[in-house]
Amino acid sequence: QVQLVESGGGLVQPGGSLRLSCAASESIVSFLVIGWYRQAPGKQRELVATITSAGSTNYALSMKGRFTISRDTAKRTVYLQIDSLKPEDTAVYYCNAQLLPTRGYWGQGTQVTVSS
Repeated sequence: QVQLVESGGGLVQPGGSLRLSCAASESIVSFLVIGWYRQAPGKQRELVATITSAGSTNYALSMKGRFTISRDTAKRTVYLQIDSLKPEDTAVYYCNAQLLPTRGYWGQGTQVTVSS
């Protein structure tokens, strides 16, 4: 059973930065794609960014500029760097890993709260 564990969330002031981590129980290059999603209270879960097994990255249009997805294959970890945090970035951030197009796994999420 694949396990994904997110960490790095917390309470941060507007303008601050956070780096979220998604640690996988197996080699991350075995997944077709790993992505970060977020879900704000009362809203649908939305895509933030993805990284493929080849290392190609993609960002949702509204996320370009302040979000950076990266990985460390030796640590089996995918990161999401968030800069210039805004209150509207407050959400639970989830990691998703697609082993196959029809087989995906979710982590439990990590809470990010942006508030002064």
